[in-house]
Amino acid sequence: MEIPVYIITGFLESGKTKFIRETLEDPNFSTGEKTILLLCEEGIEEYDEAILEKNNVFLIPVESEEELSPAFLKKCQNEYRPKRVMIEFNGTWSMSGFIDRGMPRDWELAQMITMVDAGTFEVYMNNMRQMMAEQINFTELVIFNRCTKDTKRNTFRKAVRALNRRAQVLFESEDGNDGFDDEIDLPYDLNADVIEIEDDDYGIFYLDALDQPQKYAGKTVRFTAMVYKGRELPKGYFVPGRFAMTCCADDIGFVGMLCKGPQADNFKLRDWVKVTAKVQVEYQREYNGDGPVLYLEDMVHTAKPKEHLIYMN
Repeated sequence: MEIPVYIITGFLESGKTKFIRETLEDPNFSTGEKTILLLCEEGIEEYDEAILEKNNVFLIPVESEEELSPAFLKKCQNEYRPKRVMIEFNGTWSMSGFIDRGMPRDWELAQMITMVDAGTFEVYMNNMRQMMAEQINFTELVIFNRCTKDTKRNTFRKAVRALNRRAQVLFESEDGNDGFDDEIDLPYDLNADVIEIEDDDYGIFYLDALDQPQKYAGKTVRFTAMVYKGRELPKGYFVPGRFAMTCCADDIGFVGMLCKGPQADNFKLRDWVKVTAKVQVEYQREYNGDGPVLYLEDMVHTAKPKEHLIYMN
């Protein structure tokens, strides 16, 4: 029988303990299953022993990154026989290192959540970018808490999606509510007959279309891109896109959307083109669900942009 593992990560005072405490007290999540809670960091917030006992939760301190090994996890399993595992992960530890080391065979990662204090996000992104990027790279959900009306929600969302386009983003106010209007202020006219995407705005278009594809369904877009063709793509498809820097010079990748059209046969890999295409929303294996698919209307050769690299953060 598999044991679900929930990892909650984030920097010190990001709200991890409060989130876990509220989750354990939520009757929709906890019905008394024996749970071990691996505590990798102690902040100001503390756990109430009476509440832990009431919910059949056993708190296990973890003193160092090296201690959090597969052998240690297996020892915890043998001693406590849990039905569920929660890990309050230390945001300064290497998440990739922990994942590479692995967990016991019958442990299954159920969910990973990253907690972020909205008031310190920009500081961490500017000064501890690699650590913040690693937290976001592996997560399924990023929760920005302690938000105010001045929180740069659009900017923060774009920064997250640049690092991990599958991550969901949630904003909570200082009182715990999540009722924010998160519409992005786009730099192009979404109601134009043909939406002209300037070179500097391709990253915004890419992230917004992946995040809210229905908003672009039936719209015609025009942008400059590089042609990518590969055997892994469905027959008749190619990908027009751009090389993008997400968090640093060592993290550059090609980003683009599936596009279908026989005209692409007249173009070679890495050709620079001006693409005009209609956006439809379809299920595609490459998206792991529904996503934007471009249907080519016109494509012509064009000059390579002066700044061919785009910046997603």
